[in-house]
Amino acid sequence: MLNLHYLQKSNIGVDQGLEWDTELKAYAQKLEDAAKALVARKDLESEYLGWMDLPYDTETLEGVRQVAAQFEHFTDLIVLGIGGSSLGGITILSALQHPYHNLKSDRDGLRVHFVDNVDGDVISGLLEVLDPKTTVVNVISKSGTTTETMSAYLACKVWLEAALGAEFTGRIVATTDPKKGILRPLAEKVGYPTLSVPPSVGGRFSVFTAVGLLPAVLGKIDVEGLLRGAARAQDEFLEPAAKNPHLQAALALHLYGLRGKNMVVFMPYSSRLRFLADWFAQLWAESLGKAVDKNGSEVHSGTTPVKTLGTTDQHSQVQLYREGPNDKLFIFVKVQNTGKNTPIPNAEPDQPDMNYLEGKTFGTLMNAELAATANALADAQKPSFMWTLERVDGENLGYLMQSLMLQTAVVGELLGINAFDQPGVELGKVLTYALMGRPGYEKLAAELEAAGVKA
Repeated sequence: MLNLHYLQKSNIGVDQGLEWDTELKAYAQKLEDAAKALVARKDLESEYLGWMDLPYDTETLEGVRQVAAQFEHFTDLIVLGIGGSSLGGITILSALQHPYHNLKSDRDGLRVHFVDNVDGDVISGLLEVLDPKTTVVNVISKSGTTTETMSAYLACKVWLEAALGAEFTGRIVATTDPKKGILRPLAEKVGYPTLSVPPSVGGRFSVFTAVGLLPAVLGKIDVEGLLRGAARAQDEFLEPAAKNPHLQAALALHLYGLRGKNMVVFMPYSSRLRFLADWFAQLWAESLGKAVDKNGSEVHSGTTPVKTLGTTDQHSQVQLYREGPNDKLFIFVKVQNTGKNTPIPNAEPDQPDMNYLEGKTFGTLMNAELAATANALADAQKPSFMWTLERVDGENLGYLMQSLMLQTAVVGELLGINAFDQPGVELGKVLTYALMGRPGYEKLAAELEAAGVKA
């Protein structure tokens, strides 16, 4: 459920509030046209809109289950990926598994470990504590040239081969482009099991491909519920703007961007949704931060996502948010019903400053803190809106993740930019290749050396 309460003039003041009904009516046709345009282009591989069809893709899920069945008796899965190749899976597992799944002796599903950086201490440390005989490695890269991912792959390959000899080839699953890149032919030559990432799906939109589904299946996540929720959001996407929460949220984000709110603070009030903020940050920043629009005109579009966690960051950031620059729009995520609804015990009956909590639950306290923060910000004329999930489960998480992708795509259409490429990332990749001595980059390496740039 979407609550726009803290956007309206009656609640946050004339200077910062919106006449929401008037704005929605004025933009309704433009929003609906944007949604129709996106859906109309989703079958074109070059548009990178194939993610819209993923919630209905039972064939991919069946293929993932077939590969996963080979490893269900294993203890551990190492996922090698960066950005969109890891954040979606991390979000799903951290939200839907037991909070301390990897420590449970009676756990259902593999322990899943994500390697999403080139920190040698972390990589070698992980390999020191796992058993290669009961570990499977999933290397995720559409091209096979992602430096961070492939360096970790090389370390894991040597580790597995040293322990298993020729049998190591059955312990590495390659998730990659079905035809292009170097990882696909390498996997086929060596004999790795493989899964495909559709060419029409970019990394930050790939959570419901094999990229996110294999860790989810091996982690015993309710993937059917996840996809069912995503499908529900997608089914709503072409509804009229007046009753379409995805278009309404996109409009709020767009309007406040035009008003100079150059930061979007994403604040879930659930530790299980901590990494949803990280996933959203990449989705939003990489999609909308563009130097030029579709016509080639210089625009330098985009607002900066800030990942936070309630209540933790009330004590580290809200002072700035309430009394600092009024340059932010806040997105809260509320969970109506927590899983255990754990009561707070009255362990200090003689302390009135503590025993007032008796009979309350931690979930009630969490949502009281959220309401207090949202109202305190509104009192300072800081706009926000709120998503409410009935509970943290597969269907609700899938719904919200698909919605956030839809919102991002619509804002891209309203801005007139390409929300599905990432040219600003490419130069850093090329310079890294040169600094690390990749063949073909000798000239650039010499230029960097002459400029005094070194690793």
